[in-house]
Amino acid sequence: MSLTADDVERFEAARPRLEAIAYRLLGSATEAEDAVQETFLRWQAANVERIEVPEAWLTKVLTNLCLNQLASARARRETYPGQWLPEPLLAGDPMLGPAETAEQRDSVSFAVLTLLERLSPGERAVYVLREAFDYPHRDIAAILDITEAASQQILHRAKKHVADGRARAEIDEAAARRVVEEFLAAATGGRMEPLLRLLTEDVVAIGDGGGKVPARAKAFEGAVAVAKFLWGLFRPGKAKRALVGGTPEVYAWTANGGPAVVAVVDGRVVGVMCLEVTADGIAAFRNQGNPDKLARATVQWGATDHGEPLFHAF
Repeated sequence: MSLTADDVERFEAARPRLEAIAYRLLGSATEAEDAVQETFLRWQAANVERIEVPEAWLTKVLTNLCLNQLASARARRETYPGQWLPEPLLAGDPMLGPAETAEQRDSVSFAVLTLLERLSPGERAVYVLREAFDYPHRDIAAILDITEAASQQILHRAKKHVADGRARAEIDEAAARRVVEEFLAAATGGRMEPLLRLLTEDVVAIGDGGGKVPARAKAFEGAVAVAKFLWGLFRPGKAKRALVGGTPEVYAWTANGGPAVVAVVDGRVVGVMCLEVTADGIAAFRNQGNPDKLARATVQWGATDHGEPLFHAF
């Protein structure tokens, strides 16, 4: 059916929320955009006049599209070259969605998005709808065609899985940014000891190159192994400059609401390293280097007043 101008406007008003839901469910901005566009096509084909609550209808359609996508995504990730990490979103990206509560901010953090990969599609959907968007269980039950009691049980199980993967409390943003700056100074210095002091004993470093750029298939684990890796990563070298097409400018920034290191070459984001900073030190480095997952970050970076870089790498 043909949509009226009001029908299109109603959908466009819902688009930011739909994109934010889809991103949290899929961990990919590109796939989230595709899911929202498919939802629009379903909206266009529907008898809109007979839809009593458009928001609920759109959310149900989108969520089920994402659940189907997650099922196929799991199969693809089994053959993904190396480690799979979510697509990072830089500060200011509207797809980050609501951030008024601690639960909303936490639900889009790179650490939690990575942990959500451990959940079943149903658990992930309940967790996202409840924790990030505060949907009541009766609405989640209607969206997923389950009972309210089942929704509550699934949420309890999902929250436990996420909590088990996050043993430490994080620190505030200002303190985390200072740690990032200290980390960059230590990683580019000539001594290993200052870097080791910033890391937890069980720190991990994970990289996603997507088969497009070099990335170790297995995570680095432990302070000494991670420190050696990071120290080598920031060491100058012609091969590294050739790989990324120049000398990267390095910034301390924010991605997915948390501290990050952003590397940029000629306005193109070539790496986003998200740091999980805790009161005990830096507990994880998750580095996204797959160029297919940095296109949106590059667009967002170009629209941002980011000032001068801290230094030039390599």
